[in-house]
Amino acid sequence: MISLHKNQVKFNSNIIISHTGGRLSNDSGLVLVKEVMDTFKFSDLAKSLLDIKDNRAYYTHNNLAILEQLIMQLIASYSADSSANLLRQDPVFQMVLGRKQLASQSSISRFLDRFTTENVGQLQSLNQSLIDKTRLIRNDTELIIDLDSTHSDTFGHQEQTDYNAHYQTYGYHPLVAFDGLTGDFLKAELRSGNQYTSKGVKAFIDPLLHHYNESIPNTDILVRGDSGFATPEVYESCEENESQYVIRLKNNRRLSQLAEQSVLYGDNQKWEDREVQYFSMPYQAQSWSKPRRVCIRSIREAGELLFQHAFIVTNLSDNVSPEVIFSLYGKRGTMENFIKEAKSGFYFDKTDSPRFLENHVRMMISLLAYNLINCLKTIGFDKKNQGMTIHSIRLTFLKVAGKLVQTGRRAYLKLSSYHVYQTEFYRVFERLRRSSQWI
Repeated sequence: MISLHKNQVKFNSNIIISHTGGRLSNDSGLVLVKEVMDTFKFSDLAKSLLDIKDNRAYYTHNNLAILEQLIMQLIASYSADSSANLLRQDPVFQMVLGRKQLASQSSISRFLDRFTTENVGQLQSLNQSLIDKTRLIRNDTELIIDLDSTHSDTFGHQEQTDYNAHYQTYGYHPLVAFDGLTGDFLKAELRSGNQYTSKGVKAFIDPLLHHYNESIPNTDILVRGDSGFATPEVYESCEENESQYVIRLKNNRRLSQLAEQSVLYGDNQKWEDREVQYFSMPYQAQSWSKPRRVCIRSIREAGELLFQHAFIVTNLSDNVSPEVIFSLYGKRGTMENFIKEAKSGFYFDKTDSPRFLENHVRMMISLLAYNLINCLKTIGFDKKNQGMTIHSIRLTFLKVAGKLVQTGRRAYLKLSSYHVYQTEFYRVFERLRRSSQWI
């Protein structure tokens, strides 16, 4: 029940505050999210791809309805399942989800219990279909797959939680892949906390490379990764799928010797100035089946005598200079922002369940929520707003006060007359309508 408590503020004794305003909502902007979901026929996609075994003889809430409700709650910044106990009575949530009765916290918990390992793969297929439709609207012809791993803290005795020496804490160690050009969250896989960075990377990346080569054969694909992914499995997967790669290598004695032999020491160089030199040469590590091109960047800081070296292995043509390759790799840093967005904005690292599988499902639902908002940004926003974070999007477009008024034939969602960003709000609607004709 809504609290009937009344409070008198100190700064003005004539003002009384209470939650008795009636069926108002502060999440009216979720109609934009529902418009995106309708543009991509999200419900139909989920119904065709997701097959959750359900032995209930009688139920009020079907699995698809609960899934959409969970996605909406995450997008609206309600991370706790218990929020559903009050949100299920919110008129805007009921309207956008098309149901008079929404699921409670207990229904959500039972919903997560019904998932199997096979369903996790189906959620990834749903995510892939969503991205494919978005790429079609944007007419994307290039793809940069940025590989990385991150950490999700656990609190208690969750299944497969373990100590990670790099992060020096207990938790999970998910493997993630983003599109470095658009920010699309391509794929994620939850792993035990003690897994090494590149553990299982071939099984992780092969389906992605195969999918884009088959479904969009004209797409130019580049794979980027830090030294944790410097493994022949990654190189060979890319080469087998005719994709390019730019992977950072860890320094070792042999590479350092090659770099030192290549560095040019000039008498005319001022030692008080910073100096950078680039080289490229063939190199074969003992674990490699063949030589590969390695680019070297040697940097001597101002006032220093010795050079510090960095190494990148790539199959890009010799026509691409080492300077360009290092610049291309340097842009990989944007991925850290994508990971932060997924965690802080969509609760990607939320590990509330004791079971590993349920936490994996929660992670995948956060991934879907992330991509729906990224779709909204990249096809519905103008260019100056496409860099907005989810926190800014909520403040600008989603957290809008509104009142639902229903008549015999129609439902009117009356938003606040003082919504500062209402002009851009309706422009987003118009862009989404135009985009729907391309699907």
